[in-house]
Amino acid sequence: MSKRVSSPKRLEATISPPGDKSISHRALILNSIAEGSSTITNLCVGDDREAMLQCLRALGVRIEHQPTPNGTEDRFTLHGLGHDGLVEPSTVLDASNSGTTIRLVSGLLAGQSFFSVITGDSSLRSRPMGRIVKPLQQMGAQIMGRGEDSLAPLAIRGGGLQGIEYTMPVPSAQVKSCLLLAGLYAKGKTTLHQPAASRDHTERMLERMGASISVEHLTLTLQPDKPLSAIDVRVPSDISSAAYWMVAAACHPAAKITLLNVGINPMRSGIIEVLKAMNARITLSEHRSEGGEETANITVETSELKATEISGSLLPRVIDEVPILALAACFARGKTVIRDAQDLRVKESDRISTTAHGLSLLGAKIEEHPDGMVISGIGSLRGCTVEDYNDHRLAMTMGIAGLLGSDETTVNGSESVNISYPNFWHDLRVATGATEDA
Repeated sequence: MSKRVSSPKRLEATISPPGDKSISHRALILNSIAEGSSTITNLCVGDDREAMLQCLRALGVRIEHQPTPNGTEDRFTLHGLGHDGLVEPSTVLDASNSGTTIRLVSGLLAGQSFFSVITGDSSLRSRPMGRIVKPLQQMGAQIMGRGEDSLAPLAIRGGGLQGIEYTMPVPSAQVKSCLLLAGLYAKGKTTLHQPAASRDHTERMLERMGASISVEHLTLTLQPDKPLSAIDVRVPSDISSAAYWMVAAACHPAAKITLLNVGINPMRSGIIEVLKAMNARITLSEHRSEGGEETANITVETSELKATEISGSLLPRVIDEVPILALAACFARGKTVIRDAQDLRVKESDRISTTAHGLSLLGAKIEEHPDGMVISGIGSLRGCTVEDYNDHRLAMTMGIAGLLGSDETTVNGSESVNISYPNFWHDLRVATGATEDA
């Protein structure tokens, strides 16, 4: 499937991005092993959500879905099974394309005294799992996988875990969350030392649910001495999904876009920090708190962008937004440098290579480096045919590029947005007034 996109004379809209994917996954998995029932609203949409729901249901969790006509107020009721209530799955668990699902569920499975197998699609089966397998094996889990236990499918016989003190080689919210989930089932405390801060949704939610968890600078300590209590969660809008519209508005010559109820957790709002450093006109209003997570409406208007550097401790806070920030850099005055982003090479695609290649086809001036790229702002792009590289974030980046190019852009494989943002093309039409195409 392909989508054709052209630049409109004006770009203006009020958009409600889908629910935050990271918070949604954690609300589902933690409430599944909590005591009591919970209601989750504004859950994320797309294939990744379905992967997590299917895995949890296969483990015996009863989840009721009460849909609404527009889908924005759908309610999911989870009946928690408590600490020891999960059951051995009768089939192989399928995480589809969701790295969050396979890594978090693997941590959960490592603590269970039964056998399970979890896998995913061809893309997920090529992504590195050694970073969770090795520490889980140190805790006592028996895990086997392809590539010397570094690739899915993963066969897991869990139980009998012992808490460990572990220094993480790279900052990763998925690895951290995996080990915390396993730590809930371990004997003794689990201590994790992070090399840099990463998104902290798991720690926040565990604390709200009554877990004994402490955070001191970059060190986390979990004592598995208290059961989790179920909590209701209203999920904020996903800032990673909002990022596409933020860049579109900042780069288009006549634009104003407002994004509603977006999560602005400090560990996730690096996109705002970077765009402000690039001189973007961004206004935050109507600040609120949704279950321990700060939210706000974000308005972005046409801006005169300047180059910046994205590296070091900032990089983990914008890891999902690097492709769309690379697009913003094409319209910024000067050279933007992105460093320390080598983890992008093992995402759904090699996002350094695919971002550089896709934007180069559109006329961008980009130098690819092993851990990032250097983008020279040229202030314009041309339309052409580009691929999604089987990566939802690249598909959306190319779609936004089409809004900014001088000619029509065709995005092949446009359906990959269903992974995280099925309404992306609809919202694009709303913002531009364009009609649906093939």
